[in-house]
Amino acid sequence: MSNIRFVLVNTSHPGNIGAVARAMKNMCLEHLVLVDPQQYPHAQATARASGADDVLAKAQVFHRLDEALASADLVVGASARLRRLSWPQLSPRQCAEKIVAEPDSSRIAVLFGREHSGLTNDELERCHYLMHIPSNPEYSSLNIAAAAQILAYEVFSVRNECSRNNNNSNNKNGGDDGLSLDGEPFADVDAMERFYEHLHETLIQIGFLQTNHPRKMMRRLRRLFNRARMDRVEMNIMRGILTTLKRYSQQKSVK
Repeated sequence: MSNIRFVLVNTSHPGNIGAVARAMKNMCLEHLVLVDPQQYPHAQATARASGADDVLAKAQVFHRLDEALASADLVVGASARLRRLSWPQLSPRQCAEKIVAEPDSSRIAVLFGREHSGLTNDELERCHYLMHIPSNPEYSSLNIAAAAQILAYEVFSVRNECSRNNNNSNNKNGGDDGLSLDGEPFADVDAMERFYEHLHETLIQIGFLQTNHPRKMMRRLRRLFNRARMDRVEMNIMRGILTTLKRYSQQKSVK
């Protein structure tokens, strides 16, 4: 399970960082990533870790989410509530099944947002899927460590079920080796973000994004391409098409 990272964004209470570290170690997860924590390192984080000091010691700290996700192949965002943002949504068990179905070489990031407001829409747009934990509609707010514990348990449980059902680890995915149909590795988050910047620039240049809601259009395009999960060759093809479109548009404007 070393390919799974729990990423905490802008955590305000250091005790929650320690509690998440403890929840992770309970379920054999070890890679904790912190993005712009308000207080860290801190004695309360160590105290709440309660023996998971090694997870805290190895935690990576970044100032920006883009840096934390640069090498990720699959990103899941934990959302405390169902949003107007139309994005593929999973239960904790469905999310765990998606995660375990990925190959060991796939780098997976699970995002947990701020205690008071969760993840922003911009942060959620970087995710392939959203995970929502059903709860009491009259009191649906979960502590971040509780949410992390639920998903960590589901991942641990699904992984163990797969191990029991498939003694040969090469068959744990039912033949899915984590590659595209052409046998190419999928494009990671960093490559996807560069593609989205290229796409946005090109659509503006050719006059396509002259609408009242350009961000809404880009959000739909992000959802489309995240769902498709392009491999590296397909990514290069798309970037080549965009470059040709920009060049054609420039030549046309000169004439």
